[in-house]
Amino acid sequence: MGGKNLATPSYLYGGVEAGGTKFVCAVASTPQAIQASTVISTSTPTATLRQVIAFFRPYAIRSLGLATFGPIDLDRGSSTYGRILSTPKLAWQGCPIVDILQTALQVPVVVETDVNAAALAEAMYGAGWGCDPVVYLTVGTGIGGGAVVHGRPLHGLMHPEMGHMILARVANDSRPSGCPFHEDCLEGLASGHAIRVRFGEPETLPPDHRAWALEAAYLGQALATIVTILSPQRIIIGGGVMHQPHLLTRIREACARALHGYLARLNTGRDFETYLLPPALGDRSGVIGALQLAQALNSQGSSGAS
Repeated sequence: MGGKNLATPSYLYGGVEAGGTKFVCAVASTPQAIQASTVISTSTPTATLRQVIAFFRPYAIRSLGLATFGPIDLDRGSSTYGRILSTPKLAWQGCPIVDILQTALQVPVVVETDVNAAALAEAMYGAGWGCDPVVYLTVGTGIGGGAVVHGRPLHGLMHPEMGHMILARVANDSRPSGCPFHEDCLEGLASGHAIRVRFGEPETLPPDHRAWALEAAYLGQALATIVTILSPQRIIIGGGVMHQPHLLTRIREACARALHGYLARLNTGRDFETYLLPPALGDRSGVIGALQLAQALNSQGSSGAS
């Protein structure tokens, strides 16, 4: 059949996963077809973003997806839209990260939290495929949680801040919190930073150290709360702390204990083996989610959407 070639043109998109310890930058033709990438250590906003901008400059990207640590203002009608808010990463408080990237690269930038973007990627391409809602919890330097409901990242008053849910302390745990805002929040008791403050470097702690029993107990308690509030069809838990090979099984068991038989489908740790999963996309969930956002933004623009 003759006529014009109606094949979809191949565009490039940019994605940034902005984390507390590193920024992952990627260029791709589709969210999973990454053509170039780099990792930049997180330092000051000026130094870090200068390197991010330098990475993207050689590429003719159509749009940029930014999946960043929070809290960040996602309200386009707000005077502080695209700014980092009251983060424990004090040097980044108030940083107009969206404006900086948009001005320097001269492309539209769409912003989302890193964990909402990771939840979106896992829902579309990974361990959450076919499930709705999907929750993604990352346990790294900090703790964050994202949710995808009806195929879209969950927003409301702002965005989910699951890392700052208040927990009941385990008996005889009087060690200080790692969070400057809360004495008893999940991030303050169970993040990688919290483990360092409370016990020492996570990488050097043996599997039988008390820190891991507390880690499992606090994450199990938090996940039980998430289950009862959002009723996700699947929960995915990732992040650097979860690289401990013994931890996932202990968290499943702790979550089952916290629910205490209330939900018939989640009675034992074994019930969680197909419910509470590691990310199928590994450590790429956030940047793939950022690329998905960039591609979707470009598609909306091409169809005339605002």
